[in-house]
Amino acid sequence: MRLGRRTPWLRFVAIALTLLAAAPLVLTLVYAVVPPVSTLMVARWLTLRPVERVWMPLDQIAATLPRAVVVSEDARFCQHGGVDWAAVRLVLGEGGDNGPRRGASTITMQVAKNLFLWQGAPYLRKPLEIVLAQGIELVWSKRRIMEVYLNIAEWGPDGVFGAEAGARRAFRKSARALTAREASVMAAALPNPIVRDARRPNRQASSHAAVIVRRARAAAALTGCLAR
Repeated sequence: MRLGRRTPWLRFVAIALTLLAAAPLVLTLVYAVVPPVSTLMVARWLTLRPVERVWMPLDQIAATLPRAVVVSEDARFCQHGGVDWAAVRLVLGEGGDNGPRRGASTITMQVAKNLFLWQGAPYLRKPLEIVLAQGIELVWSKRRIMEVYLNIAEWGPDGVFGAEAGARRAFRKSARALTAREASVMAAALPNPIVRDARRPNRQASSHAAVIVRRARAAAALTGCLAR
């Protein structure tokens, strides 16, 4: 009898876990055509905090921005299948007693994290992030991955998400009109735009942006997968 009473609860838990596991797959298919929202955006709405985001198709965003983001965040974006295993091995090889000093997240992995996962506890999150990133790459084109990334990335305090809202906040212009320098300043603000404010870049962010500008000028081949 005691076991019988527990059975409905076990069934409920099994169903809940199944739905939880299936949700990213279903949403990946839906988000292939529907503008998605990130878990950070949902968290802000649930806590009654504002969210500012204007969805912009990739072909309406200045080419300077995806180029700067690839140079800054994921130079092998067009070559890997969601995970840059060479970068992962390099980072693990650099790990000391306190673990790796930097991450090896690709743009696709950041998309997976922002859409489906949480922000903290990276050792628990990374395995899921890797699996989800590879699944996204099977369903979406590289153009779609970049388009989603540029529209869900946090680009400022107080709920500023996406390239359009970020460009308006930082430069009072549309993302379609960003210059190479402005795009590099925005790319330099990632992945921590609260500390690295694109509207008021500190000396370190400005120096990083200058490096991105120089590299982006000679990096057109890095974004060849974004061409129609």
